[in-house]
Amino acid sequence: MISKELPTVLIVDDEKNNLRILSDLLRDEVHVILAKDGQQAIAKARQMKPDIILLDVIMPGMDGFSVISELKRLPETSSIPVIFVSALSDADSEANGLKLGACDYIHKPFHADIVKARVQLHLKLLQQRYLLERLSNIDPLTSIANRRKFDGHLKETWLQSQEKRASFALVMIDIDYFKQYNDTFGHAAGDIVLEKVASAISSNIDSENDLIARYGGEEFVLILSEKDEDQVQKLTEACWVAIKDLKIPHSREDDIEYVTVSMGGVYCLPEFTLEPTKALDKADQLLYKAKQQGRNRVLWSRMEDTSDNKKSLSV
Repeated sequence: MISKELPTVLIVDDEKNNLRILSDLLRDEVHVILAKDGQQAIAKARQMKPDIILLDVIMPGMDGFSVISELKRLPETSSIPVIFVSALSDADSEANGLKLGACDYIHKPFHADIVKARVQLHLKLLQQRYLLERLSNIDPLTSIANRRKFDGHLKETWLQSQEKRASFALVMIDIDYFKQYNDTFGHAAGDIVLEKVASAISSNIDSENDLIARYGGEEFVLILSEKDEDQVQKLTEACWVAIKDLKIPHSREDDIEYVTVSMGGVYCLPEFTLEPTKALDKADQLLYKAKQQGRNRVLWSRMEDTSDNKKSLSV
């Protein structure tokens, strides 16, 4: 979505007069993008990710049916709702458009109020879908991404890093002695700790490319992309320090004064022969070693490095 206030609609038609009429009709309620042919429509849809596409059927070169087939094939545009606005009013054409994935079909010559009502209806349905998707991807306790969101983001970011030849980093985080904390202070207090730790980590994540998620229980995970190794390590250290600086009292038994975390992180340039689960396994192994070495520390490694080439940060 281009505008933060208005949804975005891509209007595709080879007739300039139709583009002008539809644009004038909708521009007070949406941000309008125009395309005069099928190839341009696909390019703009991929680049600008409109919320809805109004698509003519009869166009020179690539007709509307071919355009929607390509849009539905591409992962980045497959979920964009398409409304056909066409002079083809026969039942077969309408049925074909709907079978190809269109959410609606408006006949030309169109009535202005009908176009506006249909667009408003599908924008409302889309907003409801966005809300449901957001709720399904959010951990209700900490308000950060949940495991479901993480799994999808991991695959997506890994593929993007491969295509761009960009860096990728993954960090596993575990709250030290969390069971003992719950046993001492109760689960309600433990929930507050989870919220505070999630907030402390989130406050250090400032990039749209990065993700913090609750992995399960007292474990969190970070995905950091398009940063050099030094940036990644400094950001991770800032998260580690921020949690220490919360100074949440812990049991003083066994010299556990405040709540701390252990971290295991990997940094790499993803290869096409390598699966993202390998990075997750490596980070988890490093987290386990960090806990073995006394907790309250960060262990780092490059994916291509051996186990003898790790960096450690601890108290």
